[in-house]
Amino acid sequence: MLSAGLCVVAALLVICVTHWIYKWRNPKCKNGVLPPGSMGLPFIGETLSLIIPSNSLALHPFIKKRIERYGPVFRTNVAGRSLIVTTDPEFNYFIMQRDGKLVESWYLDAFAKVFAQSGEIKPDTAHIHKYVRNTALRWFGMESLKDRLLPQIEVLAKKTLAKWASKESIDVKSEAATVSIDFGAQQLFSYNPEKSPEQISELFKDLIQGLMSFPLNIPGTMYHKCIKNHKKVLDMMRVELKERRMSPDSRRGDLLDHIMKEADNEKFLTEEFIVQLMYSLIFVFSDSLSTTLALAVTLLDEHPLALQELIAEHETILKNKENPNSPLTWNDYKSMTFTLQVINETLRLANISPGLFRKATEDIQFKGTNHRKLAIYVSYDHYKRLTNNNIFVGYTIPAGWPILIAAPAVHLNSTKFEDPLSFNPWRWKELQSSFITKSFMPFGFGLKQCAGAEYSRVLLSTFLHTLVSKYRWTKVKDVKFVRAPILKFPNGFQFKISAKNN
Repeated sequence: MLSAGLCVVAALLVICVTHWIYKWRNPKCKNGVLPPGSMGLPFIGETLSLIIPSNSLALHPFIKKRIERYGPVFRTNVAGRSLIVTTDPEFNYFIMQRDGKLVESWYLDAFAKVFAQSGEIKPDTAHIHKYVRNTALRWFGMESLKDRLLPQIEVLAKKTLAKWASKESIDVKSEAATVSIDFGAQQLFSYNPEKSPEQISELFKDLIQGLMSFPLNIPGTMYHKCIKNHKKVLDMMRVELKERRMSPDSRRGDLLDHIMKEADNEKFLTEEFIVQLMYSLIFVFSDSLSTTLALAVTLLDEHPLALQELIAEHETILKNKENPNSPLTWNDYKSMTFTLQVINETLRLANISPGLFRKATEDIQFKGTNHRKLAIYVSYDHYKRLTNNNIFVGYTIPAGWPILIAAPAVHLNSTKFEDPLSFNPWRWKELQSSFITKSFMPFGFGLKQCAGAEYSRVLLSTFLHTLVSKYRWTKVKDVKFVRAPILKFPNGFQFKISAKNN
């Protein structure tokens, strides 16, 4: 009797588990059909496939295989979180144009935890987002670059490259990350690495890999290290904030002073908010700039014609100056046409971020022809009426579902960029601004574009100007590229940098 009861319980358990797995793998959509795809294994989804390394600058196989199998828009599950991935340029553009209407900002769980976000954006945060963006633009935007930052960046470039040239060899990626983070922290809260008990650059290195790893917070994992270092930086910022409040008459003229002054008028500027804001702004300086600079140096080393044209451009800039030793001007920067083409091409190949995350605030309907062409509809009735034709397959992205706008899939799309894996800065001469708007999004899109986009271009351009004008470099060790899915360099970027007059 007991054994029969156990058998019944076991059978019921098997039925329940089977039903649960079926529901996991076949999520329902109230107002239509979900895009095709796979949800992977329970709890972990398709995470393992996503983090398998790929030894190439090419699009990660996780995305490529699913495009081939399901089309340009598909569903998946990463770290237990269901989401839609879109690789279609027109659909991406459609979504980004309706940011704040059909979609809103959203964060992966790992990012949400580190940056103190809930993963959800509440309606009353529009003012806060506007304040943060305007503050960043005021401090790092075009006017500040013209009036204040460009001379400082040039001094930084000269000092840094002279130091690098004094060494037997350097890892450009690692060294550039230190310089970028330290300089950014100096602008934010007058950070001085020689006086600080913690080297803030060391706490931010490999942060992006930790954030994109499986969010398992146990010792030994990248994510655990990321959370641990996050706490150290926040503690450092709390101490800095406390010291300034104890000495209100001691002003340093940095961004932290500016924010503390405005805290009396903005109720949301609490101590915890300011600390998290400082952390988020330092993060902007942590990985993208160093990766782009290191990759540009490598690609130029491998493409002598591009290097030759870059050197010629900067020699011309120096020849046109009354005093070649005078500081760079804003007009000098704006004349660096080929330099900016090199930077664009490097950003296109690097694809440092996996894309832009958004969340649908209402159902989004579209149709596909053999999963290859898309058409977007603005209402469900319109969608039902026009998809009666059996040629088309109608799909719905339900409200509440996260969406990954996979910009790398567009940047490396052969129908958009001819021979997409080749380093060809000259391609940017012919591309129209309307095409670039839809097909090139290294800094985001429109009003949600990264406030530090122009700052990044100025810093990279200034470093390249100083490098090609006064130095030469040779590769010490071959560079190995690995996407998992973030771009990594297991062997580093080892180069010997020498002054040209040596």
